[in-house]
Amino acid sequence: MELSQLLSLLRDAAPTLLQGAGYTLLFALASMIGGLAIGVPVALLRIAPWTFLRWPAALYVSAMRGTPLLVQIFVIYYGLPSVGIEFTPVTAGVLALSLNSGAYLSESLRGAIASIGQGQWRASFSLGLGYGQTLAHVVLPQALRVAVPSMSNTLISLIKDTSLVSVIALTELMLATKEAIATSFQPLPLYLAAAAIYWLLSLVFEQLQRVAEHRLNRAHAQHR
Repeated sequence: MELSQLLSLLRDAAPTLLQGAGYTLLFALASMIGGLAIGVPVALLRIAPWTFLRWPAALYVSAMRGTPLLVQIFVIYYGLPSVGIEFTPVTAGVLALSLNSGAYLSESLRGAIASIGQGQWRASFSLGLGYGQTLAHVVLPQALRVAVPSMSNTLISLIKDTSLVSVIALTELMLATKEAIATSFQPLPLYLAAAAIYWLLSLVFEQLQRVAEHRLNRAHAQHR
């Protein structure tokens, strides 16, 4: 393909691809918020001193991490209607991504909490702080700084995972690319263009991760 033809192809496909990229970004952001809303409480349940709270959280994490995301999407969108629970494609996609990422985020945060020495807990208890106060004011602020890199990696991976929701007819970047290919019959340059857009979005979130790490590390250094 000549350069002029390639540029013409990309110019014609740009509106469709950019619209798909916009939806991809919206789905990813919504799933990030949902994943954090699920992951933080699950992490706290996983470290709770009461077994009856730990077991359900551990079961959820095991199920989400032990099954493919694509299967989870199918179960939510195609399987649940058989028992009377039905979601729109957007809701099903965001819910599946949120539940999946929430499990990984919870493990990242749980590991970060476990890395905080027991001396921190004992010192707080000796000062009269309860379990919840110690967790909220002493342990979690330190754990968050440790967890940011791994949690950010999970959130960045959501950008790529949104491509799977195209199987339930959500017009995100991958489905938009397939639509453009159906009219142009030029898969290679369009798939490469889609890959470049995914890469660009990931780079933006990687930069946000660096900013968050820098600020948290600076705040930690000031309080040492």
